[in-house]
Amino acid sequence: MKFCKKYEEYMQEQKEKKNLPGVGFKKLKKILKKCRRRDHLPSRIASINQQHGNNCPRECAVCDGTFFPELQKEMEDVVGWFNENAQKLLELHLASSFKKCLTWFKGKTSHHLGLIQEGQDLVNYALINAVAIRKILKKYDKIHESSQGQAFKTQVQKRRIEILQSPWLCELMAFHINLKESQKESGAVLASPPSLFGGCSFIFDDGKPFLSCELSDSVKVDIDLTCSICLDTVFDPISLTCGHIYCYMCACSAASVNVVDGLKAADPSEKCPLCREVCVYKGAVHLDELSILLKRSCQEYWEERRKTERAERLQQAKEYWDYQCRSFTGI
Repeated sequence: MKFCKKYEEYMQEQKEKKNLPGVGFKKLKKILKKCRRRDHLPSRIASINQQHGNNCPRECAVCDGTFFPELQKEMEDVVGWFNENAQKLLELHLASSFKKCLTWFKGKTSHHLGLIQEGQDLVNYALINAVAIRKILKKYDKIHESSQGQAFKTQVQKRRIEILQSPWLCELMAFHINLKESQKESGAVLASPPSLFGGCSFIFDDGKPFLSCELSDSVKVDIDLTCSICLDTVFDPISLTCGHIYCYMCACSAASVNVVDGLKAADPSEKCPLCREVCVYKGAVHLDELSILLKRSCQEYWEERRKTERAERLQQAKEYWDYQCRSFTGI
């Protein structure tokens, strides 16, 4: 079965359950068909086209005015829906027993099998849309004999609207490993539980920690869990809006804020230490599932780091309140 038909059937099935945003794969293919016909171009543009050796130049209104804006909007909708629903699922997993009981009373799933199935649905949704985007951009470059599709992909990756770069996908990976480990520790055996990921694991490669996962035969995600500030395994990890992961206190230091005020108090002009993007601290995401995974997998390191950071946080809190008191009293 061709991917276009497979994708359309998948999205149709999902929309019957809930109204999901997706990539208008068939519609975008129709837009590209117009670019195959050179006779629709004005003679001036066709001349430029021949000079550059492309089937469709930058001046093509079909591409610049329709294809890329349409695809970008659809990507933003897909990533937004995925992030929102992955966040809800993971918040439910980490919720108190009382909140889980309320959720069950309202008719929503809260047991392990149900959570895994919801996670599986989210992963499938992320994967098939990632493949759809990759294929349509590859088709764009093939038709135009250009690399504009890849350039667009690089641009959206910098803007963090590539679904495989979502911090919530990282959290789902950690969630999957945590569920398996919890079942082993409790001795519980679930009958034929659905698999959330294939080959998902927390590994050390040459002494560096990685979260590695094969989503399909052609899609693999490797996430480096070394903080580029302290050069150690991330502790109390957070993901900035640019997608880079740091220790919480390291991020506070980079943003020039006190740990008491937190990252929300960071000045918008403060930059990510790696990519130098601005406005990346205020919307930072705490990676709670990843934190649980690291605590379980690196117990000695985690306990030592916890003691060190507790003393540092107390010192910063003392300095903060001393400063506030002096400012209030004028002494």
